[in-house]
Amino acid sequence: MFRAAICDLKNWQTKPKRKPLVVRGARQVGKTYLIRQFGHECFHNTVELNFERQPELAQLFASKDPNQILPLIELQYNTAINPGETLLFLDEIQAAPQVFEALRYFFEERPDIHVIAAGSLLEFALTEPSFAVPVGRIEYQYLGPMTFEEFLLAQGKERLVSFIRSFEFPATIPDPLHRQLMDAVREYLVVGGMPASVFAYTRSESLVDTESEKQSILETFAEDFGKYARRADPDRLRKVFTRLPLLIGQRLKYAHIDRDDQARNLAHALSLLCKALVAWRVHHSACNGVPLRAEIKETVFKPLFLDVGLMSSACGLNLLDFTNATDVLQVNQGSVCEQFVGQHLLYGQPSFVRPELFFWTREKPSSNAEVDYAISVGTKIIPVEVKAGKTGTLKSLQVFLKTKAQKIGVRVNSAPPTWHTASYALPGMADQSFELVSIPFYLVEQLRRLLGEK
Repeated sequence: MFRAAICDLKNWQTKPKRKPLVVRGARQVGKTYLIRQFGHECFHNTVELNFERQPELAQLFASKDPNQILPLIELQYNTAINPGETLLFLDEIQAAPQVFEALRYFFEERPDIHVIAAGSLLEFALTEPSFAVPVGRIEYQYLGPMTFEEFLLAQGKERLVSFIRSFEFPATIPDPLHRQLMDAVREYLVVGGMPASVFAYTRSESLVDTESEKQSILETFAEDFGKYARRADPDRLRKVFTRLPLLIGQRLKYAHIDRDDQARNLAHALSLLCKALVAWRVHHSACNGVPLRAEIKETVFKPLFLDVGLMSSACGLNLLDFTNATDVLQVNQGSVCEQFVGQHLLYGQPSFVRPELFFWTREKPSSNAEVDYAISVGTKIIPVEVKAGKTGTLKSLQVFLKTKAQKIGVRVNSAPPTWHTASYALPGMADQSFELVSIPFYLVEQLRRLLGEK
């Protein structure tokens, strides 16, 4: 199955000052598959070491000298490691701290060797005292679930993806094509982007097989909680993990998870889930300028789950729930659609940029306002609202534009795309206008491109 991240790997391959690369991402998002595919397409051979299955392999790196390490690996695997022809893949590197530290010496002494590392729960290992992170001598790539466009490609719908990627305003989308794409969005909301789930669906088109894969993934995450035992109570982790999918789109209050538990303990459990990259905090930002992270409130955030398909399973939703709804935003009070938009915006930047996402809120007596997401395009800050229907006042979006002196707002809904000048509906501003970009869910991945073109 095609992953767009392989293009970034190919760019890394040809960089003149290439550093060892560490691929970061939650369990089962396809890190190992991606790297193996990259090795198959771009190298004569791949030498793969798995330090979780064979921890003794770490002894090959005892000297930390690449010129001594490489001959030992060649002997171990009876193969040659040739510059430019061999990919050295160090999997589950979190199980071998000394190997991670040795990456700096590959950069300093053997930059001609292509080295990629990856690992599950790597975020935890990076905070351990035993892990000496070679700052400035490695680079990172972040991998999330498969996107909607990758989901279409996995089904052989290359023409649909090509159409989406070439769409430009002020073009319109014919109604039959729009309905076909929205039907595909409904499927994605159930199947999600976890590679095993997508593969099961494309292989058999059976939602029963797909659901089985998703339940297996959820159970795998739950089994990982035992590995956190010395950091947090596994039962508390399971409780937070189970409740999060039901809280998407809401500002998190720990009483919504368990009003009988201490907020401090629940916050610690959530922090561990975020480190495992199965959950994210969408922080409130004052949005006065870029970078948006410069003005966040650490204690004010909304949770985001790893994947919309896993969220649907955790909430007990199926394709009939989305098919029978007049608008997909009616399902689960729109939180599933907010998850869909959120995870695509989260991973919508180049893969070497750490994923992050923000929202904006204003609290004033009788004048509250909240924008679902805020993103930056260049120096511009763009509010993004996930809304039902073709019309509506979009009060919070307009309050944001007025307060921040911005001119462009985005609405994501189920209607065909439009870009037009809209009049403010706020008191005293009837003679003023702003640019409203309204896009359907299937164009979310193209949002930054479409805004950049304007």
